[in-house]
Amino acid sequence: MKKSLFIAGLLACGTLYGQNPIVPPGVYLADPEGHQWKDGKLYLYVSRDESPDYYCSWSYDLLSTSDLKNWKITKNAFASKGPNDQVPYSDGELYASDAAYKNGKYYLYYSMRDAIDEGVAVSDSPDGPFKNGQPMKGISQIDPAVFVDDDGQAYLYWGQFSAKGAKLKDNMLEVDTTTIVDGLVTEKDHFFHEGSSMRKRNGIYYMVYAHLRKGRPTCIGYATSKSPLGPFKYGGVIVDNAGCDPESWNNHGSICEFNGQWYVLYHRTTNGARSMRKACMEPITFNEDGSINEVEMTSQGAGDPLNAFDKTGAERACLLWGNTRIRLCAPDNEELSGIQNENYAVYKYLDFGDGADSFTVDVTPKAGGKIEVWIDNLWTPPVGVVDVPASDDGKPVTLTAKIQPVKGVHALTLRFTGDKDADELFTVDAFRLRKEESSPKDTAL
Repeated sequence: MKKSLFIAGLLACGTLYGQNPIVPPGVYLADPEGHQWKDGKLYLYVSRDESPDYYCSWSYDLLSTSDLKNWKITKNAFASKGPNDQVPYSDGELYASDAAYKNGKYYLYYSMRDAIDEGVAVSDSPDGPFKNGQPMKGISQIDPAVFVDDDGQAYLYWGQFSAKGAKLKDNMLEVDTTTIVDGLVTEKDHFFHEGSSMRKRNGIYYMVYAHLRKGRPTCIGYATSKSPLGPFKYGGVIVDNAGCDPESWNNHGSICEFNGQWYVLYHRTTNGARSMRKACMEPITFNEDGSINEVEMTSQGAGDPLNAFDKTGAERACLLWGNTRIRLCAPDNEELSGIQNENYAVYKYLDFGDGADSFTVDVTPKAGGKIEVWIDNLWTPPVGVVDVPASDDGKPVTLTAKIQPVKGVHALTLRFTGDKDADELFTVDAFRLRKEESSPKDTAL
């Protein structure tokens, strides 16, 4: 995929979704840190991917919502180069960030690829613009996280492989270097890779971070303590993004409370690249002892199950298997491409209501093959099969096939079969279910 198409996609406005991913096709926002501020809205401070060749970019957008259904993107809330450049000492890419509110101001803590120190910028508004970026002396690694305790004392966390933390001075611009503690969580004892984040609930401090599993930091994990500077006891995994894309490498996120419900925020890789990532969220629950149950990746995210009768973009797949990738095919559209024999894509969960008996899919045929429609698992026969003809004209078509009636809420798996030697059987743009006595004829889009 050409880099220019990715950049064009980032300029597309699109519709912001209430389900996963929570950003539209062509927009790649990662490393989400979530805070519900005094105006009642949830704000996600994110990094912005713009190329499959490198992580992040030179400006921050941010996301906000009042209902988890309608999201707003505030563009260029802070930048290190170009319009709104607020970092005079560096033109490096802006990596993950976090924000805090204190003394009537909002403070944005950022890290950069080529700067010696982490930095801080200030705004009167939670969505910026953040101004006057300045380095924080003595804090020289990536992924800052900030936390303001109940007594007003603020803390900063940072680092890779071994997390560090310290008190912030009351001006929120400097670290009290005499309070620095190293090894709060480590790779050896806590599977810590990077991406610290701190929250407090019922007197328990939760250090949330990118957690290693099977050699990759694909998880959001956590450790707990009775003190903001530890010691921390290993807790476990909250969510694992392995399987969202065969090239998935890392994860980075946080937990946050919004209107009394807690969520885990994380990102998924797309486009067969480690760097094209999209913010997602899932509701989480706590046990009586404060431990957090691991949750699965879903397509519905913080919302209700997807309405099976609405058009579902194929890019909502929460699991992929084989060569299949979610790829940008237009500045404001993504599809499943690279589909080969015995690949599949999973969608969790869809509400089929009181019954659906036909399946309609928008595809662009290539070598051709079949789309098998499976409900809940692959241990029982598919409920229907769509035959996709071979074609080399590059024109999309809409195909419909009868399926066995399906009611209620289920996971949906699309399994693709065809010539095992074909490079690509077809691409899939979207699908929807119907309830009808007879299926319409196949029509061109």
